[in-house]
Amino acid sequence: MKIKLQIGTFLSIIIFTLSSCATKMEQIAPGMYIIEKPIKFQKERMQMTKKYIKDHYGLSVSNIEITPKIVLLHWTSIMDFDETFDILNPQKLISARKDIQKASALNVSAQFIVDRDGKIYRLMPENWMARHVIGLNYSSIGIENIGGRDDIHEDLTPAQVKSNVALIRYLKKKYPTIEYVIGHFEYRRMESHPLWLELDPNYRTDKNDPGPKFMREVRAEIIDLKLKEPPVQK
Repeated sequence: MKIKLQIGTFLSIIIFTLSSCATKMEQIAPGMYIIEKPIKFQKERMQMTKKYIKDHYGLSVSNIEITPKIVLLHWTSIMDFDETFDILNPQKLISARKDIQKASALNVSAQFIVDRDGKIYRLMPENWMARHVIGLNYSSIGIENIGGRDDIHEDLTPAQVKSNVALIRYLKKKYPTIEYVIGHFEYRRMESHPLWLELDPNYRTDKNDPGPKFMREVRAEIIDLKLKEPPVQK
């Protein structure tokens, strides 16, 4: 009896330990999961996000919730997940980003990262505003893909295509308000669109990510969703 009790206690400890250490995941398709990997999003980042919304979009808000209308795809130009996470994790922008530092001290972020093997990580709630694209943050969910070496090589993987497709399908089902799928390099084609909110006419950057090839491959797999591309510039 004593031995059975000890074994039972031992098993309970193991089960408790395993459950405590288990990574929280959400299945979105057969064999595909979103892994929860939160970045720091505390009071300071919340306040800086509200200030960004006020300064750049002219909106006074009580929270940072958005109504998603766009899924916007990126590459990181950094080839390592941990390095990318360490850049996005701090609440304030790192000093290396002098190209956007004048606009705000709020760190860049995205709702998701897709690693090169196709693993999907959620960094923050999808309906919280992330800083990942000029002019469209307040209506878009950002997906970062590990790759794009030197910000020029179209080296994203077939596994990433598959995961982006599954994630877009999941998001469209969860948020029927989503109308567009856009590559970061296409963002300026939205400047005349009502969803564009940037007040500073001089705050723009040139982007290559995630490359035309990747966008063609992803779009080819989601034709049935009837999601729009950005308008063609005249």
